[in-house]
Amino acid sequence: MKLLLYHYGTIVVAFFASSKYFLKYVVKIDESLRKWPFDTSVLCKSSTFAGYSINMEHLEEAAIFLSDGNHLLPQLSIDCVVFGFHEAQLKVLLLKFKNSEYWALPGGFIEQEEDLDAAAQRILQERTGVKNIYLEQFHVFGKVGRSFPEMHKNLMKASGLEIPDAHWIFKRFVTVGYFALVDFSEVVAAPDLFSEYCDWFDIKAIPELIFDHNEIVQKGLETLQRSLDEKLVGFKLLPETFTMGELQALYETILDRPVLRTNFQRKMLSLHILERVEKRYSGGAHKAPFLYRFLNKNSV
Repeated sequence: MKLLLYHYGTIVVAFFASSKYFLKYVVKIDESLRKWPFDTSVLCKSSTFAGYSINMEHLEEAAIFLSDGNHLLPQLSIDCVVFGFHEAQLKVLLLKFKNSEYWALPGGFIEQEEDLDAAAQRILQERTGVKNIYLEQFHVFGKVGRSFPEMHKNLMKASGLEIPDAHWIFKRFVTVGYFALVDFSEVVAAPDLFSEYCDWFDIKAIPELIFDHNEIVQKGLETLQRSLDEKLVGFKLLPETFTMGELQALYETILDRPVLRTNFQRKMLSLHILERVEKRYSGGAHKAPFLYRFLNKNSV
C-alpha cells in the first residue's frame, strides 16, 4: 500500500492507496510531526500518528471499508460473540471504538471470494488479534429495519474518517452471528485500527452496545446454554483430567443456576463422552473423587 501525505498548516491529509482501494484519513498533527517534511518511518507497523494509534497491518482493511464495496458481499456482515470462561467466571469479549464511549462485538464483512466460516475467523483475528479458536454460526439477524446510519456516522467521525451520506455502509445489513467459548486467561486480545482496546466483561455487567449487539449476545448465550452438552468437548475449557465436581461447576457458571449433583452425574455419564481414569488422592482414599477425561477432546 502506498502512503501519500499532504500538509496544510496543522492538518495532515493522508491518502492510503493500493491498486484497488483508496482511503482518505484527516487528522490534526501532534508536536512530534510538526516539522515538514517529516520522516514517514514514524508510521511503522504499530505507532501513534497524530494522536491516533494506527496499526499499519489494518490500513488496507480500512481502505476496503471505505471503498465502493464491490469486493464485498452486499449488505451482509458477521458479528462474533466470544465467551470467556475461567475459574467459575463467564465473560464476553468486547471492543471500544476510538475517541468514543461505544462498545461493540468484533464484526466485519465478507469478501466476494471468501467462505463464510473463513471470513469469521479472519474478522475475529483482524479486530482482536485472537486466532485459532473454534467459532460456530448460531443465528442470522435480519430485521427489516436493521440499519444504523447515524451510529455509523458517529463511529467513523470519531476515527477521523469521512464518508458520504450515500455510502453503502448506511444500507440495511443482515448479520450472521458466530459464537465461541474459550479460556479467557489464555487469550491476549489486541485492538485494531478503529478500536482503543479490547476487554472482557462479566456476562451480567455488559454495557449498552452499538446497534443490536446486546440482542446478539443474549441470543448467543441462549444458544450456548442449549448446546453445551454436545459442544463442551470441543471448547477445551477443562484440564486433561478433571473431577465431576469441576465439570458441574463449569455447567452451573454457564447455565447461571445450580444443578442437582446426582442428576448431573447420571446425565453426564449417559452422554458417553467421559472416561473414568483414576482417583485424585488428597487424604483418605475413601474420600478421593474419581477423575475423568473426554473420550475425544477434538470432537465438536
